[in-house]
Amino acid sequence: MTEFFHVITADRFLELLGRFPRLAGETIPLDDALGRVLSRDLACPEDLPEGARSTVDGYAVRARETFGASDSLPALLSLAPPVVMGELPRFRLGAGEAAPIPTGGFLPPGADAVVMVEYTNAAEAGSIEVTRPVTQRTNVLEKGEDARSGETLLEAGKELRPQELGFLAALGVTEVPVYGRPRVGVISSGDEIVPMERKPRPGQVRDANGHAISALVRDSGGLPALFDIVPDEARRLDRTLGDALAGADVVVLSGGSSVGARDLMMETVSRLPEVEILAHGIAIRPGKPTLLALQKGKAIVGLPGHPVSALVIAQIFLAPFLRYLQGARLVKGPAGHRLQAELSTGVHSTIGLEEYVRVRLERSDGGTTVAHPVFGKSGMLSTMVRADGILQIPMNAEGIPRGALVEVTQY
Repeated sequence: MTEFFHVITADRFLELLGRFPRLAGETIPLDDALGRVLSRDLACPEDLPEGARSTVDGYAVRARETFGASDSLPALLSLAPPVVMGELPRFRLGAGEAAPIPTGGFLPPGADAVVMVEYTNAAEAGSIEVTRPVTQRTNVLEKGEDARSGETLLEAGKELRPQELGFLAALGVTEVPVYGRPRVGVISSGDEIVPMERKPRPGQVRDANGHAISALVRDSGGLPALFDIVPDEARRLDRTLGDALAGADVVVLSGGSSVGARDLMMETVSRLPEVEILAHGIAIRPGKPTLLALQKGKAIVGLPGHPVSALVIAQIFLAPFLRYLQGARLVKGPAGHRLQAELSTGVHSTIGLEEYVRVRLERSDGGTTVAHPVFGKSGMLSTMVRADGILQIPMNAEGIPRGALVEVTQY
């Protein structure tokens, strides 16, 4: 196959990620579904509530019998038996009666409204005074008003939060169909890379990428499998990449991807059967030498060996891609709260490159959120640790001046 080394835009790279199909669905227990995305619409299995219920503590009444009631001229009603929580009323409310009812209690037949207890007074034995009128269905949750049997309850693509889980539990839904979680093979390569528990010799470094990328995969809902470090040997890298592809939906390699020099990662990926190199180079800083390939429906992402560049690319593209495979919308950038902040100092950028700048956030005395760029020499992992978020400089901008309002993704 023909190799190519032309740089594409970040937006085009994101479009290429969207070519991959989402993962197949699976059915899982409701209590395991937090944060998962529905793979198909859910139909409501029953009415909620199953009968008319009171939304307040008070008295079930016939609304017309309270019309005109006031503090000076209350409506006098006889007490009927009380409604008991957890039971359907076994009586019918008669004319001129009021039944004590708790919040959530079922209205007895004959009642069509509830008067709040605050608008009643005890009267002669066996009766109450109603001092405020109510109309029909006041303080009443109708049968099926919360959810109606047969209607679409939740649509495919909905991320399940605690409130959705509670809603489904209330309807007796014990299992839900969701997109699968991506299995991700993580490979670090390079003669200079050693395991984190080993003391590096001169010229060697510990494997930061493998552990950082595996953590990002877990944080994005994926299931990482971290392989042993592979030296710069074609046969070893061929074998490890093949093993990873056999058991994963996505394989992430880091180390050795560059433009112009001999690129062992590119050569190894290019030798795979039925492989298509989708991109090799993104107009972005940091992380320009990034590789994306498609092999038999599986994605191969090649990250730079530089740990800061690798992690930034993983935050901007890999994390959203993994969430997309699980049913989420494909959006560039890390997951997190997006906020407006005032830039504390100007930052420069190169036209033609989309740049991502790490920032530290703090609140000024006036209450404004201020973004302080986190500068440091190339390779300083501490710049990632000191940062609270990241901001994007568009590729057609020479920079952003001091005092400008910028959008920061806080992570």
